[in-house]
Amino acid sequence: MSGHHISTDKTLLGVAGGLLVLTVLTVVVHYLHLPDPWSIIVAMGIATFKAMLVALFFMNLYWDKRFNLMLFGTSIVFLALLVGLTLLDTLFRVDVLPSF
Repeated sequence: MSGHHISTDKTLLGVAGGLLVLTVLTVVVHYLHLPDPWSIIVAMGIATFKAMLVALFFMNLYWDKRFNLMLFGTSIVFLALLVGLTLLDTLFRVDVLPSF
């Protein structure tokens, strides 16, 4: 089977080390006490990068057909749309008054 890519130990350990460093960086950002919106933005950015590393290297999307990578990216875009539209709905919703 020449169609499958076998990741080397060096690559997998390098990615695992990167994930460990990013996890420590997430904890450091927590203890820096950044201003209110920035702490969650930085933490979510780090988490997104970590998820991208896992998807690309541990799930082998980096070496897989580009069609599969496109499908994965499209699903992420639709998830972002779903969450974004839901947040827009909840942010601009009129407060409900009790009817009794």
